[in-house]
Amino acid sequence: MEIPATPTFTVEDISVGAYAHGFGTTADGNSYAFRVRKSTMHVEIYRVNAETEVPTPDDVVASAQRSVREIDLTDERSVIAVVRDAVTHPDSSVDGQEDGTTVRAVLSRLGL
Repeated sequence: MEIPATPTFTVEDISVGAYAHGFGTTADGNSYAFRVRKSTMHVEIYRVNAETEVPTPDDVVASAQRSVREIDLTDERSVIAVVRDAVTHPDSSVDGQEDGTTVRAVLSRLGL
């Protein structure tokens, strides 16, 4: 198997069912996480150079919500298709975080 030279969309972990959730990497190299609550899938895309292992709300660069009423949540392929659509075309983006400086990072450096 040949490793691609450029990043590709991947799903590193997925659990299917009524409370489907998981995480992976976008084609742009950002990490993302998703979860299903009621009939909506919530997806958060995180910045590349996060300062901690577990992303915080400050690390979110884009988000998406998709209805899952029309898909089979027990079928892994169906869930992955919705996730791929959500990370490719997010609903909203957070501006001003491309430089990697956040208020939280500044405060932690100051010891506050």
